[in-house]
Amino acid sequence: MGKFKTAVETLKIEAQSIEYQLKHLDSNFGKAVSLIKNCKGRVVIVGLGKSGLVGRKISATMSSVGIPSTFLHLTDGLHGDIGMLIKDDLVIMLSYSGGTEGIKEIFSILKKIKIKIIVMTGKVLASVWKDSECIINCSVEKEACPYNLAPTSSTTAMLAMGDALSITVSKLKGFKKENLAMLHPLGSIGKKLTIKVTDIMRKGKQNPIVRQTATVEEALFVMTSTGVGATSVIDNDGKIMGFFTDGDLRRHLQVDKNVLEKNITFFMTKNPRVVYCEKMAIEAAIIFKKYNIDNIPVIDKSKKLLGILDQGDLLAEGLFN
Repeated sequence: MGKFKTAVETLKIEAQSIEYQLKHLDSNFGKAVSLIKNCKGRVVIVGLGKSGLVGRKISATMSSVGIPSTFLHLTDGLHGDIGMLIKDDLVIMLSYSGGTEGIKEIFSILKKIKIKIIVMTGKVLASVWKDSECIINCSVEKEACPYNLAPTSSTTAMLAMGDALSITVSKLKGFKKENLAMLHPLGSIGKKLTIKVTDIMRKGKQNPIVRQTATVEEALFVMTSTGVGATSVIDNDGKIMGFFTDGDLRRHLQVDKNVLEKNITFFMTKNPRVVYCEKMAIEAAIIFKKYNIDNIPVIDKSKKLLGILDQGDLLAEGLFN
């Protein structure tokens, strides 16, 4: 790791800066949570420069977890865009130093239109904050910059504190994964929250099935024809009895060369691990990882076999890595 010494030091300093924020979870943080939770308008994040970039991300996070939010560039606000604010809005002002040009001016305007202000800063004693509702301390011990100047640890800490605010309020507001799915219909988050096992399982001719009367040779033919490498074993009512894989075949062939001629029920795994069709696909992916399996039978509540889910099906949807 010698050649990455600077990178290692940078990551350690930034990680420590986030841990340092645990000291700042005080009554001011609690008041900010209350103000955001009870806000009837939007949470408007205001910032400039690096703080502005962090502010855009905090605003995006809030919106994605059910907290109506938008970002206002401080300079744009002082050139007319402050007119976007309505009386029920709440402003979160971001400035690590408290000395950002224009803060005094925008504070004055916000107070005139009776907008409540939460401050996130590293300089809690700066006089410019005296008219704010509460001040969240985001200070760090040092920047990751070797000269302790360029915003590095401080922006990381401010971003993490913004996430802490967002998730805390979201949980208090009762935001659920169903709400998250509605707000993220596309992309990997949408898939994780909306795709069910039944949507991607293999069924019909792609679902390898043999009845309990089948021989191992017949099972092998079904497994080969579907390319899954396993087959479910069902009874006369179509309910799952067992599961047989090519791994099972190899193991039994080592001790019994006449396996192919015998009944599948002697060699199948009885009461196999299964997944219910109404489960979310991401839940199935967790089972695959936990038990290191390649495929699993899919059943309904009556234990009737409906299909089979293969690891490749989850990979194709980006739900397994």
